[in-house]
Amino acid sequence: MKAITLNVSEPVYADFQRFAQEQDRPTSELLREAMELYRQTKIRPVKSLRDLKPSSAGALLQPWSSRGDLLSDFLE
Repeated sequence: MKAITLNVSEPVYADFQRFAQEQDRPTSELLREAMELYRQTKIRPVKSLRDLKPSSAGALLQPWSSRGDLLSDFLE
């Protein structure tokens, strides 16, 4: 793990210290957790399929006659 020096305002640090005591955890652990959450949401967000916008693949080449035909096409 890399040791760093971080300058934060007194009120912010006091909030982290108070919450860390309530959770019986070190303040440094909470700060690492906060940094990881920021990294996951802002720097390297994980995309979900639900986040993707629909896109057209073009017109149908032939109409689907039944669901069985579609299944057989996949199995071939």
